[in-house]
Amino acid sequence: MGYEVDFLPVGDGEKNGDAIALRFGNLYGARGAQRVVVIDGGFQDSGKALLAHIQAYYKTDTVDLVISTHPDADHIGGLEVVLRESKVGQLWMHLPWNHARGVADLFKDGRVTDQSVREALRRSLDAAYSLEKLAKAKGIPIVEPFTGTADASQQLLVLGPTQAFYESQLPLFRGTPEPKAGMGVLQKVREGVKDIIQRIAETWDYETLDDTGETSPENNSSAIVLLSSDDQRLLFTADAGIPALSQAADALNTIGLNHAHISFIQVPHHGSRRNVGPQALDRLVGPRRLQDVGERIAIVSASKDGQPKHPAKKVTNAFRRRGTRVYGTQGKNVRHAANAPPRDRWIDAEALPFFNEVED
Repeated sequence: MGYEVDFLPVGDGEKNGDAIALRFGNLYGARGAQRVVVIDGGFQDSGKALLAHIQAYYKTDTVDLVISTHPDADHIGGLEVVLRESKVGQLWMHLPWNHARGVADLFKDGRVTDQSVREALRRSLDAAYSLEKLAKAKGIPIVEPFTGTADASQQLLVLGPTQAFYESQLPLFRGTPEPKAGMGVLQKVREGVKDIIQRIAETWDYETLDDTGETSPENNSSAIVLLSSDDQRLLFTADAGIPALSQAADALNTIGLNHAHISFIQVPHHGSRRNVGPQALDRLVGPRRLQDVGERIAIVSASKDGQPKHPAKKVTNAFRRRGTRVYGTQGKNVRHAANAPPRDRWIDAEALPFFNEVED
């Protein structure tokens, strides 16, 4: 048995997103011995790139399972293209309007018309509602990915969120405040006032990442998925934050696994320092090592110009301290594979270095 996972580049400038294709099974055998999965679809133009990639390298126009981890535009935008232009066996997505009366009331004539809802959230909910309608029109079964959900092969398992945790986040979606008007730090940086961002030194023994990071309720509602292939286990975290990752670690322990069993992990939310902390990383990738060893692989989906936020150097340093080599898309396709056919004209990627200076 084998697998190959492809992270496609998404976004430009400082826009990031996730568009992931993967297949597992007997990759040297017939199509029927393999499962093809899409996890998130980036922005709209990413959908066509995903399908072209799957046809070129997986030699199929059928996707057995599409997973929409959460409805942010940089994750869900391309999935409508995937559903419309390929054969899809099943769709995993959350249906917030089925869980919270307040969310259902936002819709009128098939879209969100309530002007009190943040524009980004309104677009996200509209995109999710449209994806559900398209799936129903094409007869594609929809399953909500809550903890314990498994695919037909039983090799893909949802570790989070639980339905109770998801429903606890829903009332907070609408209440997330608008970004404050005015000039933020990143805007100032782009205009050349680079001393606004404080830079601090890190060493192998001195870590500045802490457990105080907070991300949005929408991000914490992300589906967290585990792929098991023989003795390899791959963890896909989408945009999950610290409480969501902690619950996923609980679910991992419940099935008798822990950080030592994880061979691959997706760096959450494009490497944002608001999504991970030492405690969550200790549980999912293990404690800090005394020296630099590469025991597992991580991939961060971040645009070419995403730094200093995506990925944050203090985040990639924290992964590296814990025996995990991090590779970034940053404008390139990145592939991780085992027991899979080689590809012509693909070269070994270079891991991100350990940084002696990070942004605070």
